[in-house]
Amino acid sequence: MNWGVFEGLLSGVNKYSTAFGRIWLSLVFIFRLLVYVVAAERVWSDDHKDFDCNTRQPGCTNVCFDHFFPVSHIRLWALQLILVTCPSLLVIMHVAYREAKAQRHRAASGDNCRCIYPNPGKKRGGLWWTYLLSLIFKAGVDVVFLYIFYHFYRNYTLPRLVKCELPPCPNVVDCFISRPTEKTIFTLFMVVTTCVCVMLSLVEAAYLIGKRCRECLLAGGGDSRR
Repeated sequence: MNWGVFEGLLSGVNKYSTAFGRIWLSLVFIFRLLVYVVAAERVWSDDHKDFDCNTRQPGCTNVCFDHFFPVSHIRLWALQLILVTCPSLLVIMHVAYREAKAQRHRAASGDNCRCIYPNPGKKRGGLWWTYLLSLIFKAGVDVVFLYIFYHFYRNYTLPRLVKCELPPCPNVVDCFISRPTEKTIFTLFMVVTTCVCVMLSLVEAAYLIGKRCRECLLAGGGDSRR
C-alpha cells in the first residue's frame, strides 16, 4: 500500500468534513481499519486449517466449514470498509471538480472575473447534497452489514462446538472452531464501533439539515424585513 497517497486522501476527507465527520474518520481509521490490518487478519488466518471434525470422511470437514462459515468475517469486513469509505472519496472528487471548473473559468475570462466558487470546499449547492447522500450511504452500508453478520452468525458470537450431519458426513459429527472466544471478542468490538459510526453519520446528517433549515429561516426573515 502507498501510504503517502492514503495519507493524502485522509487529509482531504478530514479537510472537507465537519467535526462529526472527523470523529467518524478517526473511528474508522484507528478502531476499524488498523484493528482489521494488525490483529483481525491474523486471528482468522487459520480458521479453515484449524476447523477440526471428529471424522476422517473425505469432504465432510469442508462441507461443514462452508455451512457454518458461508462468508469469512475478514472478507466481509474488507468489503464493508471499502464501501463505507468510497462516499468520502466522492466528496473529494466533487471538490476537485469545482476547483478545476473555477480554474477553467478564470483561464477563459481573466483573473478579474467573478469567481464561480469563492470557496470550492464549502458545502453549498450540489456539494451539500453529495455530502448528505454520502452520510446516508455510509450509515446504510454499515446497517446492511450488521444485518448480514447477524444473519450468518447469530448474536455475533461463535460457538466452541458445532454439530454437523450434512452429506458426505457418515453421521452427526462434532466440529470444533479455532479460538472462538477471541473471534467473538473481535466481532463484538467491530460491531460496537460500527454502531457508533452509524450514530455519528446520522447525527452529522441531522446537523447539516438543521443548519441548512436555520440558514433558510434566517434568510427568509431578512427578506421579509426588507
